Parts: sequence; C-alpha cells; structure tokens
Amino acid sequence: MYRLLLCWRYLRTRYIALASVVSVTLGVATLIIVNSVMDGFTTEMQQRMHGILSDVIVESHSAVGLPNHQAIQRSIRQAVGEDLAGMTTVVHVPAMVSIDHRGETITRQINLIGIDTDTYADVSDFSKYLMHPENQKEISFALRESGYAPGREGFPESGWLHRRKAAEAQKRMLELQLEYEVQQQVNEYLNEQLESVGADTDIEGGSDAVADKTTDAAADHGLAFPEPPPGLGGSASAAAKSQSTAPSSLAESPKFDAVASRPEDQAEVFDAAKSQHDGIVLGISIGTTRYRDEAGEVTDYYYVQPGDDVQVTFPSAGNTPRAINEHFTVVDFYESKMSEYDATFAFVPLDVLQKFRGMQNAVTSIQLKLHDGADLNAARDRLRVLFPPYSMIQVNTWRDLQGALLAAVQMETTILNILLFLIIAVAGFGILATFFMIVVEKTKDIGILKSLGASGSGVASIFLGYGILLGAFGAGVGAVAGLIFVANINTLAGLLETATGQEVFDPTVYYFDTIPTIVHPAMVFWVILGAVFIAVMASVLPSIRAARMHPVEALRYE
Repeated sequence: MYRLLLCWRYLRTRYIALASVVSVTLGVATLIIVNSVMDGFTTEMQQRMHGILSDVIVESHSAVGLPNHQAIQRSIRQAVGEDLAGMTTVVHVPAMVSIDHRGETITRQINLIGIDTDTYADVSDFSKYLMHPENQKEISFALRESGYAPGREGFPESGWLHRRKAAEAQKRMLELQLEYEVQQQVNEYLNEQLESVGADTDIEGGSDAVADKTTDAAADHGLAFPEPPPGLGGSASAAAKSQSTAPSSLAESPKFDAVASRPEDQAEVFDAAKSQHDGIVLGISIGTTRYRDEAGEVTDYYYVQPGDDVQVTFPSAGNTPRAINEHFTVVDFYESKMSEYDATFAFVPLDVLQKFRGMQNAVTSIQLKLHDGADLNAARDRLRVLFPPYSMIQVNTWRDLQGALLAAVQMETTILNILLFLIIAVAGFGILATFFMIVVEKTKDIGILKSLGASGSGVASIFLGYGILLGAFGAGVGAVAGLIFVANINTLAGLLETATGQEVFDPTVYYFDTIPTIVHPAMVFWVILGAVFIAVMASVLPSIRAARMHPVEALRYE
C-alpha cells in the first residue's frame, strides 16, 4: 500500500514532472489526430478508386482485344465460383476530345471507356457519381430534359432545354450568315450588270440613294431582286426584292451555291434541336475549370455542359490503327472528386465504341465484382493459373493496379507515425532525467525505507509505478484531447481560416468541402499503450539505481 501512496504523492507534488506529462499528452494527441486524418483521406481515396475500378480486372493488351470474351466469361465463372457477384465487359482506349467554345477549339487527352449499361452498375459505383438524379438510379446515355445537379450553385442550364436554345441560336446565326453571303453575291452580280449596261453608279445621297438608284436602274433593264433579310440594311437593301422574279441568269449564277446549304435543307439530315448524337459522359474536370472570381469566391467555369456536342478522336482496332473522328452529345458529368479520374475519364455505350473501332463484338477487359469478404488475391491467383502470361491476358485486383499510389500513401503514413512518435520518445528522455533527479533528491527517504525493511524490489516498484502513472495520465489526457480535436476538426479549421484569412485546403486544388476523419479504436489503444510503455522504460534505470542503494550509504551524511 505504501508504494501506491508514495507514487500518488510524487505525482501530485512533483510539478517538475508536469513537463513530461505535457510532452506525452501532446505526442499522443498529435498521433491520434494525424492517424485519424490520414485514415480518413486514405479510406476516402480508396473508396473513390474502388468506385470506378472493380475488384478484379481481366485485361488483354492485344490490339484486337478479347474477341472470344463469351467463352472467357464462362471460364471465369467456373474458376471464381460462388465468390462472383457480378461481371461486365469494357472497351477502353486513349482518345482526344475537342470542345468548340466561343469559336475556339479546346482539346483534352482522355481515356475513352465503353461500358455496358446493363451490367456496369453491378461491378462499380460509377452511377452514384453522375450529376443527374435519374442517371444515378439507372445509367442512360440519352439526354435528359433538365434537372442536372439539383441544389448545386452555379451549375448551368443543361439537357434538352439548353440544347434546343443553343440549336435555335446556331440556326439563326447560320441563316444570317448565309443571307449575308447571298446579299454580297447579289450586290456583285448587280454591279456587273449595271456596268454592262453603262449605268451611273456614282450616286450622291449615301447608301440609301445608291440603293434606290440601283433598284430603279435594274428595273429599267428588267431586273428584280429578293427582299432584304431582317437586320440587314443600308446598301444591302438594294440587293434583294424577290428571288422568284429574278432572271434565270441570276438564279443560275455559280455565286449562289451557298443557297443550297441553307439550314432548312440540312434539317432533313440532322436537327440538333430534335436529335442527339451518341451520348458521352465526361469527367467534370474535362469540360470545366475551377478558379476564384473577383470577390475571391471559388467558381466553376464550364466550357461544355450536358446538351452540347463534342468531337472525339480515337484509334481504330487492329495492327494498323487509323484515326476515327466522331461526334458525341454530352449527356452528363462524372464527378468522383479524384482529379486523376475526373480529368481523364469519358464514358460511352459499349456497342457504339465497338462499332466505331471495328472490334466486331470484342472487348479489351472483363471486370469482376466479388461478394463482400471474398479473398481478392485468392481469386486473382486462380485466374492467373487459367490465364498465364504468355496468353497476353493480365489478371489484377484493383489494389494491384493502384499499388504504387497506395504504397506511397502507406509509406507516408508510416514515416509520419515514426516522426511523431519521437515526440513521445523525447518525453521519455524527460521522464528519465526527472526520475534520476528524484532518486538523488530522495536518497534519504530511500535509505529510511530500506532501514525500515523495504526490499529493493519494493523501492524499485515505487518509481516504476510513478512512471506508469505519468505515462497513463499523460496518454489518457492526450487521447481525450485528440479525440475531441478530431470530432471538431472542421469547426476548428473554419475558425483557423477566419483568424488567418487563409484556407486550410484550397478548394481550387482539393475537391472536398470537409476534412475526412476516421478513428480506429485499435489505433487509439496502441498509441496509448506505446506512450505508457515509453514512460515505464524511462523509469527502469532510475528504479534499478534506487533499488541497489544501500541504506548505510544513503544515510551516511545525514
């Protein structure tokens, strides 16, 4: 009992140990905070990676892909067995998308992925990252009427509503352009005719007088002209009254070839206001950029939006590929908040990409989804036996494909833990120095205890118990402080941003609004245990010295 009493008395009265307790507290709190944030980021990253990558990927690097994929699928089902939850086929190819924006062409390098809408949702979480609520429920490459990104501030008008307005504006612009070209051709023809009959074109009174004189002169020679198009005036009005009454030489003039390309004639082929090309889902970063406006607010600028058309260039299948250019209609955006995916991935229907590339029902990969709890590595190994390397077919889990990134994150977490654990190690050296000083200071007390019959182990246990109390108290307070900090980390981050005027995470770089955190009880337990262990180890040497102290030597000078 005396041991516990002395330990408690030393803990209450020896304020010099407070520095060691604070060091242990800060070390434990820091380790818990850093591990919680790193685990949150890692888990969030893995979920988003796994959301687009299925559990196991069977991929061919051949130029023609997997032409007999139905037979391969049957073999896969037999090899995986009951662990198989879903399977789909995919065609993916590097490509380039061209976006027409305000008369300029914006190009982006992309990964074009052809997916099966009936089975792709069985192996990935692709649909939950789409912007339209209906597409989140069921994947579709048909353009929706409207209703994209509900509640998202600044998202532009999209869907058929936007497409019809854009098509009407484009049609009107083309009509005006063609009418202006016809107007110019009519004026040139008039000048030629007037010069041929010797008419005086030097008319006073400006463009209106020229128009009136030109019309009168043309009427004297039996010429009539179309009505001027709306919005065109001045000298252009002298060029047109009615084409139906124009002489045959005017109507047959080669300068009127542009009339044959009127939008009314092309509408029979493709009307953008009523029809769409094959649908494509773009990663949101392909068609947008994030910046700060004049007020400092983070804003997204959209180069393209659902309802617009883009041109995609990709190679054909085979040993001698050629470039293929096809138009697609953007039907939705994909936003996983993983910049690597959002800036490169574009999805189209599988059969469409197969048709354009001439793959004749071939695919480039088969993706598998296994039941929860299934051993991915075991399934991978069984499939690798089925498809050896010389078969040109590779089998990998999603972790294998992202192994470099996951290993880098794991290495970063390990190094941070080592560096931060040194804080507790520093506290351990502080405890060691404090205990040696206490042993020297309490030499008389140790001698009295031993002269009264206290054993060496009993004296040693006093200082070991003191170390345990220091470590447990510091680790306990640090754990509580760390957990409270983690629970309120986003609130504290907001206060820090308000106080400093600087954002903790720049939203133009990081696509998340809150700091993700995950607290694993096992992690908290091991951090506390490690802190207590360091405190105990730091008290071992002073305890041994106190235990070996002879009472006569301790009381000689008293």
